[in-house]
Amino acid sequence: MDIRTLLLALALGNLSLCAALFFFEQGGSANATGPAPRRHLSWGHAKLCQAVAWTLLYFRGVLPDFLTIPLANAILFAGFALDAAALWELAGRRVWRRYLLPALGAAVGVYTAGWLLQFGAGARTAIASVAAGFFFVSGIAALGRGWRAGTPLRRYLLLLMLVLTVMVVARGLRGLTPDGASPLLAQLGVAALYLMMLANAFGYLLLVREQAQSELARLEVVDPLTDVPNRRGFYQALTPWIALARRPGMPAALIVMNLDQFKRVNDNYGHPAGDMVLKAMVDICKKQLRDSDQMGRLGGAEFAILLPRTGQADAVMVAERIRSAIAALPVKAEAEKAIISMTASLGVTVIRAEDSTVSLFKRADEALQAAKLAGRNRVMEAQVSSMIDA
Repeated sequence: MDIRTLLLALALGNLSLCAALFFFEQGGSANATGPAPRRHLSWGHAKLCQAVAWTLLYFRGVLPDFLTIPLANAILFAGFALDAAALWELAGRRVWRRYLLPALGAAVGVYTAGWLLQFGAGARTAIASVAAGFFFVSGIAALGRGWRAGTPLRRYLLLLMLVLTVMVVARGLRGLTPDGASPLLAQLGVAALYLMMLANAFGYLLLVREQAQSELARLEVVDPLTDVPNRRGFYQALTPWIALARRPGMPAALIVMNLDQFKRVNDNYGHPAGDMVLKAMVDICKKQLRDSDQMGRLGGAEFAILLPRTGQADAVMVAERIRSAIAALPVKAEAEKAIISMTASLGVTVIRAEDSTVSLFKRADEALQAAKLAGRNRVMEAQVSSMIDA
């Protein structure tokens, strides 16, 4: 493939990606009540800049030199910088402008100065390669965040982009030598640049898909409002401890908790205030728990707390601390300018060797109902007789 065909392929490929992204966003807005989400704005702008730049480079010799040399390369640098920015945003960091924008300005300024001062083609290629390499390394750094916990896809893209960056920069710097770059090295550099464009484009899309799948899997077991396990997630955490309860010396306790009269909060102050109360209550509870303890939302204003390696007496003490903390810390509802006081009723039991999930929660729920019947805002233990009957 000659260089002009390669430039045309890059231009048309990036234009097709821009078109696909545009129609994807339009389809998203048609199925939503608000405007379309701009989740991939930096990546879309990167592909657009690269499409324009490769098109200008394709028409070199037809259009004026200032369009196909300094302007085309400036737009190409912007595309590379935005590619790195998109990877940083995907990694959860949006402060890239602080570093990439000054670097982009410096790269454009140095390259343009080299063209105005009539540097040789080898010197300009070296400048462009080093600038491109810097932006590639910026994207690699974004991929490298959390390397140990990174997925195989993320690690593969990081290593691939690192190798390709070395090849692109080596090809550019080799052009500064008296004999210039060897034909083989020049071809490898062009091939590396082409592969880098593919890695940046399709690698980003695969990372987005992987991240979306991971988030969907997380939402299957996590309550999105309070960020604690939902019923399914809590049952998954509880199951091993029910099995371990058959071994001697491995006690574990369960607390079932319900906010008293929670419906009046939604009725009097609205559901946003109710959501605020639930999140505040979870934060209060977490401060009373150990890192090994597990809290989950069973539904509505009902929560469960698993206390590993905890006997009934200690579990009652923990439940009492939680009850007191909730009663002592009213929640401020900013929108309604109200202070909402809450109390909670709690039922406590321990996991027994013969327990199933059904029998365990039945016993804990009976203790919770006893706390409500006794006047609410209190902790009740499961009765021994109930435990024997179970």
